[in-house]
Amino acid sequence: MKNKINRRRFLRNYGLAASIFALAAHKTKTVKAEKIFNWKMVTTWPKNFPGLGTGAEIFAKTITESSGGRLNVAVFGAGEIVPAFEAMDAVASGAIEMGHGGPYYWKGKVAAAQYLSAIPFGLTPQEQNSWFDKGGGQEIADKIYSKMGCKFFVCGNTGPQMGGWFNKEIKSLKDFKGLKMRIPGLGGEVIKAAGGTVVNLHGGELLTSIQSGAIDALEWVGPYNDLAFGIHKASKFYYYPGWHEPGGVLDCFINFKSWNSLPKDLQKIVEMSAKATTQAITNEMIAGNNQALEILIKKHNVKLKSFPDSVLKELSILSDKVMKKLISSDTLSKEVYNSIINFRNLSIKRSEVSEQKFLEARSKFLI
Repeated sequence: MKNKINRRRFLRNYGLAASIFALAAHKTKTVKAEKIFNWKMVTTWPKNFPGLGTGAEIFAKTITESSGGRLNVAVFGAGEIVPAFEAMDAVASGAIEMGHGGPYYWKGKVAAAQYLSAIPFGLTPQEQNSWFDKGGGQEIADKIYSKMGCKFFVCGNTGPQMGGWFNKEIKSLKDFKGLKMRIPGLGGEVIKAAGGTVVNLHGGELLTSIQSGAIDALEWVGPYNDLAFGIHKASKFYYYPGWHEPGGVLDCFINFKSWNSLPKDLQKIVEMSAKATTQAITNEMIAGNNQALEILIKKHNVKLKSFPDSVLKELSILSDKVMKKLISSDTLSKEVYNSIINFRNLSIKRSEVSEQKFLEARSKFLI
């Protein structure tokens, strides 16, 4: 009897062990059978450019490590595979799987894309992230990027920008007339309306262009990146605030076919990696701008100047006119613009009794 019981127990235990072994073997086969994806990501930034180029590297590394090597992303800076402004073409065609840049670079393909970067007197970085996540921005952005054959994710923010580098003082709106300025996006449209000429240049062309006189003024990103490019060497005045770009959204764009080829868990890893990278880039930009501004002022004797209130008021009025004219002929632009404005109006009411008042108090009363 005892032998029978032991035999039953052995068989039962053996059966359980065999089942576990079979399951483990099945999982091993499944893991071995899982497809490995090797992707290329092209950017609009020079390789390892502070904040932006390094942010793309962080994004790629986060995806690769979080996926356990199932989705490996190699980063190529502007010009390594394609020029900066051809990144979208390369991704949309399927030649490259994904890219990293700024939505306003693609306004020539879909006009509504530029509103995703920033609008003059628009949202702060914190408000932008909230709009994309909770205000319907992601859905609108997907609609816009689908027209370019891509999936969209926010993947960074430059933070509030400076007003730009100038070689003459800006005392009235008339001082923009005839000015040749590198300023992208919707801010550039406002400068055009003020009588200026907008020149579209990528980062690697900025210093030589202002040194040679090809442009009279430029807006790049902020102290951190401006110092890295040595723009202070060829400019007299550094103006603020960045009325045209209170927060600069960076984008990740993925070829639709490549995106749809990923299993759901890898798609989620890409999505969450983009969110993590957005925070990482924002953190780096804030810290970097703080330190770089000190260096520009104390070491390089850069002259900081504020746009006069009268100029900012005129720019605000002109911006409103320009935006309304631009969206009047494009339904998708109108949709994204109105959504942002509605969110901004609610944010203004709240910020007036929170961040704005706190920052005013901190500046006035901190000992």
